[in-house]
Amino acid sequence: MNERIRAKEVRVIGADGEQVGILPVFEAIKLAKEKGLDLVEISPTAQPPVCRIQDYGKFLYEMGKKEKAAKKTQKNIVIKEVKFSINVDEHDFTTKKNHVLRFLAEGDKVKASLRFKGREMAHRNLGRDVLDRLIREISDKGQVEFAPRMEGNTMHAILIPKKEQVQAKPKAPKPPAPQAPPAQPAG
Repeated sequence: MNERIRAKEVRVIGADGEQVGILPVFEAIKLAKEKGLDLVEISPTAQPPVCRIQDYGKFLYEMGKKEKAAKKTQKNIVIKEVKFSINVDEHDFTTKKNHVLRFLAEGDKVKASLRFKGREMAHRNLGRDVLDRLIREISDKGQVEFAPRMEGNTMHAILIPKKEQVQAKPKAPKPPAPQAPPAQPAG
């Protein structure tokens, strides 16, 4: 902005959006001061750098608005974790599988993890079977992003929803507006 611009010459865009041309930086600053505005550097990497004559406060405000709009459109990726064990019971497996399916339906990634304790490390194939069974049973709703792999004493698999399966996250329902009772005739 103004005297902080280090280039010798800059391409100047006027306050109305028209190109003024390539000017020495001191002339561009003088032109901006005459109009009661600032010389704001828009594209410092261009040759020559591009500057606009405008109010600096307004420039900061517009940049803030653009950043907020970009944050709103950006989707936060959430990874939910569901933990299994080698000797998981049938009902427990079904319950955890249903949790995985619910998370996938909401559009979240799921990390299915299986921790080996003590001598269970000798039976990694049993853990792999549990995760493979989970992947098989949810294959119609989700797909594997990372196949089951060992990290230390834990085996992980990352599952993502299939594109056509993603639903919008449910919003809290609004309570119905209270209605006035019908008017009673005076009598």
